[in-house]
Amino acid sequence: MGRIEGKTAIVTGGARGMGEATVRRFVAEGGRVVIADVLDAEGRALADELGAATQFVHLDVSDADAWKACVAQAVERFGGVDVLVNNAGICLVGTIVDLDPATFQKVLAVNLTGAFLGMQAVAPQMLARGKGSIINISSTEGLHGTNGMAAYGSSKWGLRGLTKVAAMEFGPRGVRVNSIHPGAVDTPMAGTDVVPAEVWERVFRRQPIQRIGRPEEVANVSLFLASDESTYLCGAEIAVDGGMTAGGFLELAPGAPA
Repeated sequence: MGRIEGKTAIVTGGARGMGEATVRRFVAEGGRVVIADVLDAEGRALADELGAATQFVHLDVSDADAWKACVAQAVERFGGVDVLVNNAGICLVGTIVDLDPATFQKVLAVNLTGAFLGMQAVAPQMLARGKGSIINISSTEGLHGTNGMAAYGSSKWGLRGLTKVAAMEFGPRGVRVNSIHPGAVDTPMAGTDVVPAEVWERVFRRQPIQRIGRPEEVANVSLFLASDESTYLCGAEIAVDGGMTAGGFLELAPGAPA
């Protein structure tokens, strides 16, 4: 039996990157998955490949009515929602001085408001059933600050805080809420196809695991939180970052890698 056998999940941003890896991992472990995304072609192709355990639903996470329709389709097709993975996100960079306010609001609308609307949409039926797991994909940018990340960092710090509030409100009624904080992961959002290799080399030289993360490594943690193996975790934040937020090597001090 798979680790989430019989559970139904909604995975936003599920058509590619970490979302796709999560969809594949959940299905491999017996789950049924609603692939929710604005990328219609990629989402439908993934659902066609994975078969009857999946359904693609077009979802703009910043649209409350679209969320209601998505949850309704999940209930109609699979009987309910056991797991929500708020993975959809965008990253638009710019300094506080230079960033256009509309761009700031756009990032918040997807990364923060989108997760809020998702939790608001699934919570009634999860709470009525007295069980469920909500997994919010934040970022290491929700654990520290980085120049140029005014919008993205604000959204991910906000999602970290929203997770804590939801854990307090939903936990006593059987619904666990936790956040995952990935570091740099090899996905289209990270720009690994355009960022020069020497830039990545400088980035990873300072952290304990000196390479970029793989989408599957984040998906594995989402699987753990979705499963009954994590029934005493609520309000936790898990950094899947190769040790990035543990600190940075000081090359002149003992213990730094050669």
